[in-house]
Amino acid sequence: MSVGVPSPKSKAQRSQPSRAPRAPARATRLDRIIHERIRLAIVSALAANETQSFNELKHLLQTTDGNLSVHARKLEEAGYVSCKKSFEKRIPKTEYQLTAEGRRAFERYLSHLEALIDAARGR
Repeated sequence: MSVGVPSPKSKAQRSQPSRAPRAPARATRLDRIIHERIRLAIVSALAANETQSFNELKHLLQTTDGNLSVHARKLEEAGYVSCKKSFEKRIPKTEYQLTAEGRRAFERYLSHLEALIDAARGR
């Protein structure tokens, strides 16, 4: 073997994936349903208030009817939010509430974020 010439890699070595640093395992457990910005805002608002009407959420989040509706439906399909439709003086009213499962999911999400922050700060 001559000096300065790297030895050829075997076929097994060439097929090995590179060993890039991996994100902390807890980062991979972030709830993808909640992690989206508008959905996180909806869940946060509902965690702080027992119920919120569609119009209250729309005003609070400064979003459009369509955008709020799509994200609220996604949370509802996941079982994180319940939706109650009624009429108030012949005007339709939609109210949202965080379900018990939604509250547990939000708590898990916050715990994961706290763990990531702690890891980043070296605690």
